[in-house]
Amino acid sequence: MRAICKGHVLHESSHGIDLAPMLDFVVNLLIFFIVCAVFVKEFAVSMRRPTDSDAVNSSQAATIEIGNDGDIVMEGRVIDLRSVRPNVDRLVANDRKAVAIVAREDAPTGVVIAVVDQIHLGGIYDIAFSTAR
Repeated sequence: MRAICKGHVLHESSHGIDLAPMLDFVVNLLIFFIVCAVFVKEFAVSMRRPTDSDAVNSSQAATIEIGNDGDIVMEGRVIDLRSVRPNVDRLVANDRKAVAIVAREDAPTGVVIAVVDQIHLGGIYDIAFSTAR
């Protein structure tokens, strides 16, 4: 368009927004997140779900039951989380190298994981999991 102002012709030119720097920035962010995503590792507890053929021999494995309210029962006695490891140490001393954890469906997951940690600290790594209603 042309505008005339006191005998002078003015040229209007439209200036758009320069998107090149923004596109460079977005591409750099994309490359950054792709490179960082390769190094992110997720850690999880690996467990094997029991099947019917994985019946635990009761003479070789001790049973630890975990109730809905987080109670831990071992060999018919209610025990505290802090006493799981000494009991596991006693099992290892008696050559019992397996433990079966029977947890109720609504048992707190944190208690189950804490019991597994105490069993591992006691030296037993053969753990079978089961649920009870």
